[in-house]
Amino acid sequence: MLVFPNAKINIGLNIVEKRSDGFHNITSCFYPVEWTDALELTQSDHLHFTDDGIAIPGSNNDNLCMKAYRLLAQDYDLPPVHIHLLKAVPIGAGLGGGSSDAAFTIKALTTMFKLGINEEKQQQYARRLGSDCAFFVLNKQMYCYGKGDEFDTIDLTLAGKWIVLVNPGIHISTVEAYAGVKPHMPDTNLTMLLKEPISQWKHGVKNDFEASLFPKYPVLQEIKNTLYNLGATYAAMTGSGSTLYGIFDEEIDLSKHFIRYSIWQGILK
Repeated sequence: MLVFPNAKINIGLNIVEKRSDGFHNITSCFYPVEWTDALELTQSDHLHFTDDGIAIPGSNNDNLCMKAYRLLAQDYDLPPVHIHLLKAVPIGAGLGGGSSDAAFTIKALTTMFKLGINEEKQQQYARRLGSDCAFFVLNKQMYCYGKGDEFDTIDLTLAGKWIVLVNPGIHISTVEAYAGVKPHMPDTNLTMLLKEPISQWKHGVKNDFEASLFPKYPVLQEIKNTLYNLGATYAAMTGSGSTLYGIFDEEIDLSKHFIRYSIWQGILK
């Protein structure tokens, strides 16, 4: 079975409080984008994982796709499979690529072996693998809260808008990102801000990580400024970085911009 795990962006990201378990509660809107990996699962005589494309750190045995398989294998009689991942979505870039790979593994195994696991239970499994893994089960725009693993529907569509994603290749660890923020409740609920026209989002829809990471990595501010100069209606960093995105009304000629960076452009759904 061949599937294409996609990335996501954060539209607004507020760090509202630190939890007793060491994690943070957030509020954000997660929105899927079609920058994808390619994930193939085939039955095999033994369980193994291989990969191509962007190098994935760590042992193949500890890959999130393998963890997803073993998680389901605790409750279901799964035959061994060969999992092959072509990695194209930048790693540790605020795009949720690894979480998407894990969630799509759960969904693919459910379909391949007719496990009959409903979406709610798939989300329960995904939550055990990472904070934003569960989002990719339904894989549609959602208002997210808690650790980023609890969801409400949101009346927001960007269908037909163009998005440009720019990743400068800076690795920002979760620990580094959170070290620079002070949790606080936003003055206005994000869902209310997102009811405003997109042209107004720049005045209130914030990613809390930008305030501490932009001074540390000035190139991030430069990319955001360039996206606005190119005509973006809204631009921001996604997740804890280092990817930035701009939302446009039409396709943009990027032939002279972001030459040294990883970029992706496409239409939102």
